[in-house]
Amino acid sequence: MVNYRSLGSSGLKISEITYGNWLTHGSQVEKDAALACVHAALDAGITSFDTADVYANTRAEKVLGKALKGQRRQSLEIFTKVYWPTGPQGPNDSGLSRKHILESIDGSLERLRTDYVDLYQAHRYDHSTPLEETMQAFADVVRSGKALYIGVSEWTADQIRAGHALAKDLGFQLISNQPQYSALYRVIEGEVVPASAELGVSQIVWSPIAQGVLTGKYLPGQPLPEGSRATDEKGGAKMIARFLDKPEVLQRVQDLRPVADELGLSLAQLAVAWVLQNENVAAAIIGASRPEQVTENVKASGVEIPSELLNRIDEILGDSVISDPAETAKSSPKSR
Repeated sequence: MVNYRSLGSSGLKISEITYGNWLTHGSQVEKDAALACVHAALDAGITSFDTADVYANTRAEKVLGKALKGQRRQSLEIFTKVYWPTGPQGPNDSGLSRKHILESIDGSLERLRTDYVDLYQAHRYDHSTPLEETMQAFADVVRSGKALYIGVSEWTADQIRAGHALAKDLGFQLISNQPQYSALYRVIEGEVVPASAELGVSQIVWSPIAQGVLTGKYLPGQPLPEGSRATDEKGGAKMIARFLDKPEVLQRVQDLRPVADELGLSLAQLAVAWVLQNENVAAAIIGASRPEQVTENVKASGVEIPSELLNRIDEILGDSVISDPAETAKSSPKSR
């Protein structure tokens, strides 16, 4: 079963393995399989579920809402996000303006079949809207009872500091950041994690297995597996290419197998357990196309990796690791 951690300096507890439906529900995975994956997550003790209005252009929220129907709402933590366009992409259909935030939260709640979300997250930083306007809108969402807490996603350390200060002045809590993080992609370690730890902000990390690369299924010099994410132009092939284009990365992932074997883990379980060794990480988001993937990945919960094995992982991956803090700033569009 899954362990639980506090989210930031708040009193909210979330499951350290969180189920997310980016790239799956409403797009890659048929509805019945998606429902089965959510039920497998519930059976494994996962209580935290992450989605976003933009995933499959709102369909992912609808599928999650249906999957969680009949569950005791107070026993769940439901997260969603706002920023990217979900309508006809008009001038106000994206970003973090007051208009877009207040309209988007109502749409998300309707699709998720709930009166509130536990965590409402800014999916990116909006350079086109004054931060004061954004945070005031989030304050009003919290005061209206439509969200209990506010988080962000892929914000830089300076952006998190500024947002946290405004949130405090406005009387609500900014408690989390949702960045990409894995043993191969560590750009948050240099600046974002130290700033967040100082402020009482946790990381809820996505892609802990590096879009599937850290499962070891992509072999150096071999054709890409049929039906894998790397072959799906609509399902993340572009993102995973940064690792697949480097055969030495794939070989180093294979070289991790003895470490996983020593811990009695699969490579995927090792990858999820690795991100959870970071004390500033509250949860690792896992996705799934089959229920058994959920059942397997939750076995990473509660695993402690000895320091000597963490050092060995660092030695094996070496200069294949992406760690430049500047990568975070690149994820937010300069205009919308």
